[in-house]
Amino acid sequence: MQTASTPLTPSAATATETTVPPLVETLRSRRHRLAKLIDFPVLLWSGTAKPRNFAANIYPFRASSHFLYFAGLPLQNSAILLNGGQLILFLDESTPDDALWHGPTPTRDDVAQQIGADQAYPLSKLAEFARGAATLGERDETVEAMNQALLQQGIALQRRQPLGDKRLERAIVSLRMIQDKGAIASIRKALRVTTRAHKAGMAATPSADTEAQIRAAMESVIISENMACAYGSIVTVAGEVLHNHHYHNSIGQNDLLLADVGAETIDGWASDITRTWPVSGKFSSTQKDLYEIVLAAHDFCIEKATAGTEYKQVHLIACQIIAAGLVDLGILKGDPEDLVAQDAHALFFPHGVGHLMGLDVHDMEDLGDLSGYAEGRERSDRFGLAFLRLDRPLEAGMAVTIEPGFYQVPAILNDQGNRDRYANMVNWEKLEQFKDVRGIRIEDDILITEAGNETLSQALPTAVSDIERLIQPS
Repeated sequence: MQTASTPLTPSAATATETTVPPLVETLRSRRHRLAKLIDFPVLLWSGTAKPRNFAANIYPFRASSHFLYFAGLPLQNSAILLNGGQLILFLDESTPDDALWHGPTPTRDDVAQQIGADQAYPLSKLAEFARGAATLGERDETVEAMNQALLQQGIALQRRQPLGDKRLERAIVSLRMIQDKGAIASIRKALRVTTRAHKAGMAATPSADTEAQIRAAMESVIISENMACAYGSIVTVAGEVLHNHHYHNSIGQNDLLLADVGAETIDGWASDITRTWPVSGKFSSTQKDLYEIVLAAHDFCIEKATAGTEYKQVHLIACQIIAAGLVDLGILKGDPEDLVAQDAHALFFPHGVGHLMGLDVHDMEDLGDLSGYAEGRERSDRFGLAFLRLDRPLEAGMAVTIEPGFYQVPAILNDQGNRDRYANMVNWEKLEQFKDVRGIRIEDDILITEAGNETLSQALPTAVSDIERLIQPS
């Protein structure tokens, strides 16, 4: 059932770019492209709202990204059947009780028209159509129960079967990895709001006492545009905690604040920007030195991220630049190329340089490494490569992030094994001079093009002088 609290106004349909096709045209194109890759029917569920402690008190609902890609609207308790370029919608009409609590809702036929469905039926009719359909498997327990109910009616859904799901997963990865005009328009819309949110966070910093207050300034911009956060915001002076979702810390004048915050459009398209700035409004000399190293890696990686380039090579470029910069500062000792070969850089830059982005901020990672790793490739167990999320050649139409960083993680730096292994490669006394830097990350979203790439988030500056100017009270 679609509730009135879920508006049916997708950003792709209202984007300002005049070349963006209407929603129905975009959705039809996607399912026709899918039909060229597979020759079997596909059943995709939107998902259900999850109750906190009783049925009517729910967590915020987020429709399945795979469903959104082909259906375009954040419907609840619905399914679509894709077959030969056709789409059948299965959605129950709202009841009088639904109207009492949630207000009037669009009819099934109205929804079907908006998404260009070829047919539309109540969910009870699904069993008549879904025979032989493949699915992606469900983590949603309610949806899984629905699938089981269908199975009990003798429908042979190809759940987790080698020639069902894997073929479907590969086909969906192939489609979703290359962003169409509708997707790019929605990502741009999310980034415009995200840029404003980051500027609001910087402007709020001089009068803030806690991380929570800066987070509030940033997320209020996103909420005011009727968007949600694409992921749990990271707004922290503890920048060495890569996914820090605590906001209780006081902020001091000597602190750097790392903000990794991104908006998500109503139809699910993500953005992902990180900036790091000095609470005082002025980088210290040590903070500036390390920031400039990360920025150099960021800028050069964006320059080199072009169609045909291996993303792993982009990552290694970041590692090389960071290692060379740390050698110049006297923190690392040795030849930068040798240091990277021995993963010494990973003491300070342990994660990959970025990831795919689209309907999910880490796009399609619900399918594991199938999306991030080209066929035949597997994750390395090396210290410096184990967290690389993307290892495939870049192609025109991919949206990816570039996000090098520098971190002083106590669990890594104080590990005796690391101390022993890198005893002759790290000047620990010199490193102590940079203790006012806990974490720095600079992240932008780029679109790979035939001519090179476009930094979609370029409206938010990265240069030291520009960052300092945005923090200063007007």
